[in-house]
Amino acid sequence: MPNENKLSFEDAMTKLEQIVDKLEEGDVPLEEAIIFYKEGMELSKLCHDKLKSVEEQLTQIITEDGRTENFSVAEEE
Repeated sequence: MPNENKLSFEDAMTKLEQIVDKLEEGDVPLEEAIIFYKEGMELSKLCHDKLKSVEEQLTQIITEDGRTENFSVAEEE
């Protein structure tokens, strides 16, 4: 598999969907299925990590004087 860290989130999701489709068809020999499964798990983790990173970036806002603060939405009671 090419260097996963260079994959965009969208590319990783596309590859993951292709793997899921292949495995759901059921025509894959066991040895290949195991390889696809491992690759799928790596892609899943990559996507999760990328989403987590973006989420962390979005939870901070930059104040007018350049400081960063955690962003939170006040819940209505």
